[in-house]
Amino acid sequence: MKTKILSIAIIVGGSLALTSCDDFLETNTLSNADADFVFSTMTTARAAMDGAYGEWHGAVSSHIYGDGLFYALDVAGSDIMRHPEKYANQPLRHVPETFYTNGTAAGGYDPVGYGKEAPNSPYSVLFSVIGKANAVTSAIESRSDFESMMSGSEATDMSQLYGEAVALRATCYRELIKYYGDVPYQSVMGQAAGGLSPRDSIYDVLISDLQRVEPLMKPVGADKRFFSQTYVDGLIGRLALEAGGYQTRRGDITYVDGKGNALSFETIGTSNNDATYGRRTDWQTLYATAKTFFQAAISHAGTAKLVTADPRAAANGRQFGNPYQYFFQQLHDDDAAYADESIYEEPFQQGASGNDPRSYSLGRPSAGGSSNNYPCKAYGQGRINPAFYYGKFDPNDLRRDVSCAVTGSTGKGYEKLIPFTPGSTANGGGISCNKFDENRQATVWTKNQRRSGINAPYMRMSEMYLGLAEAAAALGDNATALQNLKVIRDRAFGGDGRVDEFVQKEGSLLKAVIDERGFEFAGEGDRRFTLIRTGLIAEKIREIKELTQAMINGLTNDGYYTFANGNTISLYVWTKMVDAKAVYGHRLTAQCPKGQESDPVLYPSWRGQNDAWESYGANYGNDTATNVAIKGLFSKLSDEEIAALEADGYKKTDWGKGIVDNADEYSLYMFYQYDYQKAPIYLFPFSPNTMSTGGFTNGYGFVNN
Repeated sequence: MKTKILSIAIIVGGSLALTSCDDFLETNTLSNADADFVFSTMTTARAAMDGAYGEWHGAVSSHIYGDGLFYALDVAGSDIMRHPEKYANQPLRHVPETFYTNGTAAGGYDPVGYGKEAPNSPYSVLFSVIGKANAVTSAIESRSDFESMMSGSEATDMSQLYGEAVALRATCYRELIKYYGDVPYQSVMGQAAGGLSPRDSIYDVLISDLQRVEPLMKPVGADKRFFSQTYVDGLIGRLALEAGGYQTRRGDITYVDGKGNALSFETIGTSNNDATYGRRTDWQTLYATAKTFFQAAISHAGTAKLVTADPRAAANGRQFGNPYQYFFQQLHDDDAAYADESIYEEPFQQGASGNDPRSYSLGRPSAGGSSNNYPCKAYGQGRINPAFYYGKFDPNDLRRDVSCAVTGSTGKGYEKLIPFTPGSTANGGGISCNKFDENRQATVWTKNQRRSGINAPYMRMSEMYLGLAEAAAALGDNATALQNLKVIRDRAFGGDGRVDEFVQKEGSLLKAVIDERGFEFAGEGDRRFTLIRTGLIAEKIREIKELTQAMINGLTNDGYYTFANGNTISLYVWTKMVDAKAVYGHRLTAQCPKGQESDPVLYPSWRGQNDAWESYGANYGNDTATNVAIKGLFSKLSDEEIAALEADGYKKTDWGKGIVDNADEYSLYMFYQYDYQKAPIYLFPFSPNTMSTGGFTNGYGFVNN
């Protein structure tokens, strides 16, 4: 199947000649090496693979799981997440977020402004990594013992290494397809990629390649910065769900499977810029593959485990009891260790040069300066839709406060409420992602920003359970779906997730699984593509827009709005700074103890400030009131309550008023002019150099010059 994809006739724009890509697609460093020498020992072979990992790390941090297109296309633009700044101030991010204004703005979008040109574009960087991976696979395939290795019954060091290279290539192609749709296919060392291959044929070949190496790899071990059998199982599951899911396809390409057979599609909605939105009619076969391999990942878990009981004991006045919280705390504890639940983490070394996007890009924001602050500046690109936080997240869900933060840091060792006025850092933008926060690190890097050393969890066990539940639900295996949904939901609700009640509320088992995934990965950039590939994007965007408008109407007319789950958002809250270390014994809070939800410092949970900023150089002097106490965050306060609070030193503070004052940013520009019918244009255009060297054109209404 691998060679078949290279011979498929691709029809793009009628009759374009296929030319080879630029030098950035070549693999000169490794292609000129003597493969017999480099791969004669595991030491030299591992060194070659480490070089490929090194290039992948750069792609991850700056392009596809840190900044770059992850910033523009994944982090925001769903019913859960949004960008913090004004629509007009960040058109290169906001326009793609809105599906290019329902497709009408595609032709005017600058493909270079955010996507850059080679060699710094996400496209070219990912193909460069593919070139390195191909150098490794080609060299191993040329060994005299390759076929005997592949026909073996157990993993060897060399078969493990070969599997890692195959997995790296497949991972890069997954990201390319997610961002660009149909792309060239390249699988042989030194072979230039030209022309566009249909994404469906690429998916099929990748899945086939991964299935071949999977039995000859080892489950994840102690070092989770390498791909493993567990990771490959999960990657096959991911690819199969995406290949069988809904995607927008351009109308000038002949779509075929991995064997060259013409495909048919089930479409929904209407066409848009000569593109349609649909899924393959053989999607059930792909979902069956996903089901098999998500189950295999759970069976081949190795050192990865789903933590269902928080092992931490109360300490320094803090209480825990939140296993979900424990996973993210582990990411902050030790720069050289890995979280129990992780299958693969992208490693970031604290203080190292380069771009470290956690927590700067996707963490709890800080208004600190770029150097020598407590903590340094954290931009906080990933923000949470307020209607989702208030109206969708169950107040009893242990994941809510880990996922969402209403406070950030001043950068001087103090906590501050994040206003809803558009902006960045902790000075604006509203509710942020809370899963990555330098305050929470055992050792903090304060010399400069973007050097936290917090690893990026690229694949973890909870996704395996939810992926299995999704595939099973779609295929009608309700027993398996419910069983695995229950594992995740029960963990999130302290043992009783009331799964039957949740499924009934959601309207179907499959929708329940998809929304459970939303709660599990809230704030991490997973939601947008999940809704696209499941065909639920229009439904969910309509829901959140209507809920947002109802919230704004209530705030405008009544001064507050109460959601169906009992949460109330008001125009104002009342806040006071508190010396939490003197009162509680700590500044950085953990899980709010049951029955103490009225405590304005401990609830919401998982916030505050680092207990030891003084040891890093912070000077509080006489001002040791470091934590924000908040009253009225989830309930409407009476006049009597307000009078008592003000007598106690609390101050009236704008809250929902910031949403009302900037209603267009929260309502009108949320998926601006999206009509819920046209095929969503969610992909990114190729740059002029990419098209000219690759011999293809843009689709989806994007410019071609």
